[in-house]
Amino acid sequence: MKTAEKLAAGWLLTLGFTFLTLSASAVAQIHTMLKPIPTGNNELIVVDDVNIPALNELKNTATNGVIFGVPTIILGTWLGVGLYLQERNSKKALQQQLSDRLQATFYGMIQENQGRITVLGFAMQSQLPTATAREYLDNKAKELNANFKVSEEGSVSYHFDV
Repeated sequence: MKTAEKLAAGWLLTLGFTFLTLSASAVAQIHTMLKPIPTGNNELIVVDDVNIPALNELKNTATNGVIFGVPTIILGTWLGVGLYLQERNSKKALQQQLSDRLQATFYGMIQENQGRITVLGFAMQSQLPTATAREYLDNKAKELNANFKVSEEGSVSYHFDV
């Protein structure tokens, strides 16, 4: 569904831009058609013989380009902005779900282990890469004033007051 909406927004923007370009081109041709012709002697010859049917056709093209182009661009922009906001809100919701899941895992492990957590244990329980788990635990340790203990093998365990 999102792909169809993205395609629709893109097509509407392209179509609206095309209509407005046609309109601008018609206006430029009208101005060229009505422009006096220079003679080279610092004089201008004003031609009274203007092709009225062609002028009316250009005016209609310019008007129709604006009439169809502006609403089409507005609709395409509205669809595009709506999709962008929907995507942003979806990403926020997923990030919030991840944050809630990590927090629940973190507090559950603290309760089970009487405040002691290792990086590997947290990474396995939360299914995070060890670097991400270490970063998360470092932030929580700073936030909650945890103590660190280093084992003889060099592994770090975090001790939170329960």
